Amino acid sequence: SAERNRELLLMFLYFCLCRTIWVQPRPSTWWAAVSSSWDKVDWKENFRMTKTSFLHLCDILRPRLTRQHTNFRSPLSVELRVAICLWRLATNLEYRAISRLFGIGTSTACCVTQQVVTAINVVMKPLYIKAPSEAELKVIVQGFRDRWALPQVAGAIDGTHISIMAPDENPVDYYNRKNVYSVILQGVVDNKMKFWDVNVGCPGKVSDARVLVNSSLYSRGENGTLFPGWIERLNNVDIPLHILGDAAYPLLPWLVKPFPEGNGLTQPQVNFNYRLSQARMTVGRAFGRLRGRWRCLLKRCDAHISFVSHIISACCILHNYCETANEEWVDEEPADNVDDFADSEIDPPANNGEQIRDALCAYLAQ
Repeated sequence: SAERNRELLLMFLYFCLCRTIWVQPRPSTWWAAVSSSWDKVDWKENFRMTKTSFLHLCDILRPRLTRQHTNFRSPLSVELRVAICLWRLATNLEYRAISRLFGIGTSTACCVTQQVVTAINVVMKPLYIKAPSEAELKVIVQGFRDRWALPQVAGAIDGTHISIMAPDENPVDYYNRKNVYSVILQGVVDNKMKFWDVNVGCPGKVSDARVLVNSSLYSRGENGTLFPGWIERLNNVDIPLHILGDAAYPLLPWLVKPFPEGNGLTQPQVNFNYRLSQARMTVGRAFGRLRGRWRCLLKRCDAHISFVSHIISACCILHNYCETANEEWVDEEPADNVDDFADSEIDPPANNGEQIRDALCAYLAQ
């Protein structure tokens, strides 16, 4: 027993000696200089938010990200962890380059990014991406009415493709019609370009309509739990709350899309399509702003397919966080140019969607 104890002690001492060799000291003066001397412009340009918003973000995530001190080394501060993650999301810079910049190991940079992304999803998603309350819905509906004269609109929906590496399993499912591997982000935004519903991770080969039908948004819309039963009667038709979609989506009582393009359109229908298109620009602009801030979504996302959805979701949450804090962002990147197409395999359910659209068209023509 005594001999065994000596062996364990020697192993422990050997481990401690090796540990001092493993933990290679790296310069961290760059981060110290950044956190103390960068001005507002530099801070916002690189971390996509003001320092005030950055520090508040750190406080939100602190309970989840704080690590214990050990005898071997002090843990990275929460501020440094968040900064590493934001730098990765904002630039898509390789972990090797990030490790040199922040004075940490390459594997540490990767692990820290994953930990912060996970913390953002766990802690902040319930706070920043959720169905609007009744009070919030009233503001959204009034916002769409004030700007585009469209009644009963509670949001705009669209899908965007996020480029990824070809996954090991079923890569053909992720190969979209622009010959790029991608996953789809379906988003519903309010009149202020904030997401209140996201669905992430469907393979790029899937149509927007199929993504919708397979989402919880569709289930809630069809069973009547998506919106309160507020009705506005226009031209003898009850108009419920609804969201706006493009031609790729099915026409539903709670999802209004344009009249089919063609020579048979009347002038009121042409005007209706134009007005709907203008209002739907909110979701296109939201995607553009999302990609502009978090350029890991603008370029190919090289994360493993199992973690890609977590990254996209975290970027949507951070987008809403910045928009809620009134963080202005001018550099809006264009959304992807993968054409929308109607899915012929999806039969639209029998509903009064056409009656509702006709009534809205007649209302706008008055």
